[in-house]
Amino acid sequence: MNFEETQSYNQLKKHAVFLSDTKIKNLFATDTNRFAKFSRCLGDIVFDFSKNLIDEKTLELLSKIADQLHLSERINDMFDGVKINTTEGRAVLHTALRNIPSSGPINLDGKNIMDDIEITLANMCKFSDSVRDGSFRGAKGDRILDVVNIGIGGSYLGPLMAVEALRPYKNPLINFHFVSNVDGTDISEVIKKLSPETTLFIVASKTFTTDETMTNAETARNWIVENLGDNAIAHHFCAVSSNVDLAVKFGISPENIFGFGNYVGGRYSMWGPIGLPLLISIGTENFKSFLAGAKSVDDHFRSAPFLDNIPVLMAFISIWNINFLGVTAETILPYDNYLKYLPLYLQQLVMESNGKSITRQGERIRNYKTCPVLFGEVGTNGQHSFYQLLHQGTERILCDFILPVLSHNETGFHQQKLLANGIAQTEALMKGKSEDEVISELKAQGLNDMEIARLLPFKVFDGNRPSNTFLVREITPYTLGALVALYEHKTFVEGVFWNINSFDQFGVELGKQLAKRVLSDIQSDSPTLSHNYDSSTAGLISMVKDLRK
Repeated sequence: MNFEETQSYNQLKKHAVFLSDTKIKNLFATDTNRFAKFSRCLGDIVFDFSKNLIDEKTLELLSKIADQLHLSERINDMFDGVKINTTEGRAVLHTALRNIPSSGPINLDGKNIMDDIEITLANMCKFSDSVRDGSFRGAKGDRILDVVNIGIGGSYLGPLMAVEALRPYKNPLINFHFVSNVDGTDISEVIKKLSPETTLFIVASKTFTTDETMTNAETARNWIVENLGDNAIAHHFCAVSSNVDLAVKFGISPENIFGFGNYVGGRYSMWGPIGLPLLISIGTENFKSFLAGAKSVDDHFRSAPFLDNIPVLMAFISIWNINFLGVTAETILPYDNYLKYLPLYLQQLVMESNGKSITRQGERIRNYKTCPVLFGEVGTNGQHSFYQLLHQGTERILCDFILPVLSHNETGFHQQKLLANGIAQTEALMKGKSEDEVISELKAQGLNDMEIARLLPFKVFDGNRPSNTFLVREITPYTLGALVALYEHKTFVEGVFWNINSFDQFGVELGKQLAKRVLSDIQSDSPTLSHNYDSSTAGLISMVKDLRK
């Protein structure tokens, strides 16, 4: 069942019509306690959703719909290992990876998976410690100074985002690099900067067959062999993979291969072995703090009532804006330069999870929207890029502002100015600027009536644009883990409302399948194409062959 089929849906739809002519700023004017009513705290994170076109009845009706969709049962099913990824017949237990120390067994197919998770984490920590303290050495006895993660999708975006976000905590002796694109420029530009004697590659591919990852891994392997010989592979490669045989065949030592179960999807995987680059960067204690931050959200998500449950409320706000108020996109706006890859990471989390138009029952969705387009940029960079669209564009976009109060680099008044900009943007989006305010402002500048009339329509801001604000004391391993887990669970709740499976990703497969036959024709010396293409595809392949001669 989807949210349109619930008893409370039509009530909520009528309520949206009732509120449609309301101004958010007027809701603040009539209720001085609005911020207190529509904000929640979890540890050092404050979630303010008061600058949305909502009232208490909005949340009550959304909560009723959640009850009618049996959301609590669906949450428990996920944590209990029920195979809620129905298309692939898999459980969804990335939460088990951060259940450290274990709060109890998690049984899957009759086995407590926490035993393997704890053993794998201990082995990862042992390996990480050896790289960090210099006891793990390259083929010529040099300590590792550069770590290169080779992966794609979740095996790339999660570690990239987290390593950069927690740069203030990184080992000062080791630099980190990330390669994902099959474009040869990506890996070439990385290894140009490195010395083979001091470089460690992490090959992150669950199956050890991912085409982009293995193409880059072979290039890295050839570089090591050319410079250090065949016997050097074991000293300069480790793997995150469940295919031990292929990783060993590649030349990697079995003790340096770290696997995980098929109950963990790629975009939810950095809490385990995929997080190895982060573990090496910030060390065991900080990595466990990262896991603990996420676990605190897991506990909150599973136990808090819906109207006090932050990830549930995040989903409520998005569903309300997308499905009832016509919002077409969401943007992630972190006011912290270390979080510059967070929007990119959340793009995959949200759009690969919920960018779907088929229900869990296999029926096409025709009457409602699912996943919005998601984009973002850090701080004041975004203000001078796409905020014009946010304020005066024809599309209404829901904004998530992430504002750390403390900076790891307190310099003069930088942080105060950064925070002032972020908070002011939330106010400007909500309030806008009326014709009377513009006229008064232009008169004060000395403009005459004709000049004022000409400029007036361009300087009016409608306002009433929705936003959420996450006020965070400081970006630490704990708070980063909590922030990411909040968005994970928000995405899950949205999937329940939209009646879609948030945990498969068949949409990424078709292009890869077709690429194999296109590649065979591009590489062929025959002027005749071996497949029956449309005229555009055939013409492009033929032109590529001609231009590469």
